Amino acid sequence: MNILMVKLFQFLLLLHKQRMKNIFLIFFIFRLSFLFSQIPTQTIKGFVIDKQSQVPLIGVTIQLVNSNPLLGAISNDKGEFKILNVPIGRWQLIAKSVSYKEKVISIILNSGKESISNIELEEVIINGEEIIITTEHDKTQSNNKMSAVSSRIFSAEEASRYAGSRNDPSRMAANYAGVSGTNDSRNDIIIRGNSPIGILWRLNGIDIPNPNHFGNAGTTGGPISILNNNTLGNSDFITGAFAADYGNATSGVFDLKMREGNTGKKEFTAQIGFNGFELGAEGPFSKKENSSFMINYRYSTLSVFKALKISFGTGSAVPQYQDISFKTDFATTKYGKFSFWGIGGLSYVAILESDKKSGQNLYGINNRDSYFNSNVGVSGFSHTYLFKRNAYLKTNIGISGQYNNIITNKIDSSFNNTNFIIPEYRQETQNIRYTFNSTFNKKFNSRDFFNIGINLELYKSSFVDSINNLFGKNTFITLRNYKGSTSLLRSFSQWQHKFSDNFLFNIGINYQYFLLNQSSAIEPRFGIKYNINQKQSISLGSGLHSQIQPAYIYFASEMQNGIRQETNKNLDFTKSSHIVASYENNFSANFRLKTEIYYQYIYNAPVKNYPNTFSALNLGADFFSPNISNLVSKGNGYNYGIEITLEKFYNKGYYFLFTTSLFESKYKASDNITRNTAFNGNYVFNL
Repeated sequence: MNILMVKLFQFLLLLHKQRMKNIFLIFFIFRLSFLFSQIPTQTIKGFVIDKQSQVPLIGVTIQLVNSNPLLGAISNDKGEFKILNVPIGRWQLIAKSVSYKEKVISIILNSGKESISNIELEEVIINGEEIIITTEHDKTQSNNKMSAVSSRIFSAEEASRYAGSRNDPSRMAANYAGVSGTNDSRNDIIIRGNSPIGILWRLNGIDIPNPNHFGNAGTTGGPISILNNNTLGNSDFITGAFAADYGNATSGVFDLKMREGNTGKKEFTAQIGFNGFELGAEGPFSKKENSSFMINYRYSTLSVFKALKISFGTGSAVPQYQDISFKTDFATTKYGKFSFWGIGGLSYVAILESDKKSGQNLYGINNRDSYFNSNVGVSGFSHTYLFKRNAYLKTNIGISGQYNNIITNKIDSSFNNTNFIIPEYRQETQNIRYTFNSTFNKKFNSRDFFNIGINLELYKSSFVDSINNLFGKNTFITLRNYKGSTSLLRSFSQWQHKFSDNFLFNIGINYQYFLLNQSSAIEPRFGIKYNINQKQSISLGSGLHSQIQPAYIYFASEMQNGIRQETNKNLDFTKSSHIVASYENNFSANFRLKTEIYYQYIYNAPVKNYPNTFSALNLGADFFSPNISNLVSKGNGYNYGIEITLEKFYNKGYYFLFTTSLFESKYKASDNITRNTAFNGNYVFNL
């Protein structure tokens, strides 16, 4: 009987356990299905300000287009808005306010991170019938208020989703009309047949050196960008006839802005991709104050794999690099807004002849060992002070530095199969730039806006390179040996007048003075835009643009009567005259057709002082800084062409961008013969 009771108890216990397992399983499945049935949500927040005066706007209605139920918010006395519990995915925000034009922006909302969107609204002149905008934000309207033609705003989200962009703004821009890349190994961009040297890089209001890993002195591109896509905000890309506040450039402008960190809560990011292993953090310093920080660090993916003994068949030629980006913001009621930011990168690669012989390295040079080291960094401090009556003053102070070191050795194995290392070439370059600029902006009324500014840059440069005299006594011959300082002074003023909401006119002037040889340039600019109707518009822009030469050109030297002479110090600015006409047709709610025709005449380009084919208009798309002496500013060239863009904005789950460019790019050197430039591709098609 006792045995029977024990067996019965064991049976009931087993039955109970099985039942509990079933109950737990049912509960788990129910809970899991409940979780999956709940769409993840996140927060959208930001600021709304007047585009011209930068004053916060109160009472602006911000709504999510096609949300059900309707989600939205109203900006407070600081211009802040916040929309809670928004399902993740792609959304469009529409901002509405009395006496301001409606504006639509697109965002992608992720589950792990709040979205911060700062919206600038433009005041209308005549309040007429309300216009409801249903398309994506017009990307031809740049952040710069004075850009009338050849400009486009882009977001970090676009730089990540465009085909082949690799989270790189340069590679993304190669999708646009009139733009192409040099090759797949570098991100130098060619704008309308111009040399990549003609591009200006600007970050947070400060002109910066080449922001790329493995970028050599005097170039504007490289294999991998230092710019971190996770830290960038809405930025401008301009391909010609740019406004008067841009100087020292002849072909195009990247005007980049870093976004602000989250002021509400701390967030952390970790990601692995082609560009590297990445860690990031952002958040408020204190919730009681309107302040934030943001920092991102990235380390080369291939370097990590190399440390783990994973071979990619490249031997020692594994690019090793790391970079960091940071930004802090402090907003005060009484003293204005303060920002401190910086970016920096270190990079190194060794390309050995021994790897090539063993079949591990496809990139080596026969009988050569090459070592390339490149470091670059920029740091800046910004202050914005809002005056009463729609005016503000923005001041930037910055320092940037670029260091390059190149070593090549020749491998001689002709004697008893023994390798002799013969030093061949040495280069060490260092450029430090100190920058101060200040701009005063005044909005007089809804029709008139004016700004004036000054920019001072102090350069401290060191350029030393030499080559082995292999046919002599195995001694190095100095090619360039310069250490010194100089400065570039720029100033500008410009005015915008709106005759109506459909017709605006910009006029401005830029002045540059280069202390090294007392050369100067006066550059008038103007632009007009007329909206034929709600769908069609025409624009015209023109101006003169000037640029100093890369430092290595000024300090090239040669032996004359036993004395090394620097022959290029008196070179003038390279100058470029632009004229661009544009027609745009938003023929459907989500479709846009744009056509631009342009002509550009370039003069004062460096060429040889005797009949020769050399022109500096062909430089800038490689890793080299050639020692070209005896140059004079007597070369010229021209570019002309037509560009067509057909774009379908993101809607109903898809988008596309088709561009085509037909162009000519010619130059004339000191031999007075007109030839194709090195960048004359004649046509570019992108889809």
